[in-house]
Amino acid sequence: MNFQKAEFVTSFGRLSQMPPSDRIEIAFSGRSNVGKSSLINKIFGRKALARVSSVPGKTVTINFFKVENVHFVDLPGYGYAKVSKREKQKWGELIGGYLNDGERRLELVFQLIDSRHAPSREDVIMLNFLIDNEIPFVIVFTKADKLKPSKRAERMEAFAQEIPCFEDITSIVASIETGEGIDEIREIIEEIAEGEEITPLPPDANDKYYVSDDLFDDVDDGFEGGYLRPFNK
Repeated sequence: MNFQKAEFVTSFGRLSQMPPSDRIEIAFSGRSNVGKSSLINKIFGRKALARVSSVPGKTVTINFFKVENVHFVDLPGYGYAKVSKREKQKWGELIGGYLNDGERRLELVFQLIDSRHAPSREDVIMLNFLIDNEIPFVIVFTKADKLKPSKRAERMEAFAQEIPCFEDITSIVASIETGEGIDEIREIIEEIAEGEEITPLPPDANDKYYVSDDLFDDVDDGFEGGYLRPFNK
């Protein structure tokens, strides 16, 4: 796949605006300011394919890019505190609505988490949303270059306790500054584009993990159980 031939397709601010899915889709999800747009630009070797917003939380659209037979979907950044309740509601409508659309050919989600910090409340909710809805995903830990080796090792040990079934989920440590992890992400994209199957974990893989929360809501409608479908090489 020639990643540098990526091109912007269009943006949608409402689910009703999106046409039916006509090809494989790979999505990128993460909190505002996690470095999602910068990572997308790095993967495709372009400086401004995905616009990097100077104000976190202000980009409330789903952006589509394409390379060959694949659409790449840049979901809105979530979790920025200094936005209105209506904007947070719109995040939930767009992100949840897109991920819940069973008619789309969504093959994989790259879920971004800042490697410097423990997963936020919204990160954990999103991970469990993906688990509960049986959506295949890979975790990408961003901004790895900003950690000293000792702190990085400490954080990775902590992630194993903070993220359910962590050892069974494919994760990549990445940096747009050093290029670490970029080739691994590209390899996964190419394998998905070529029809590589994703192997599911057993249905009881995370029965012992429980989260009581709901996506972008304060209602405690937690779940227990479900299964992950990580990318297994």
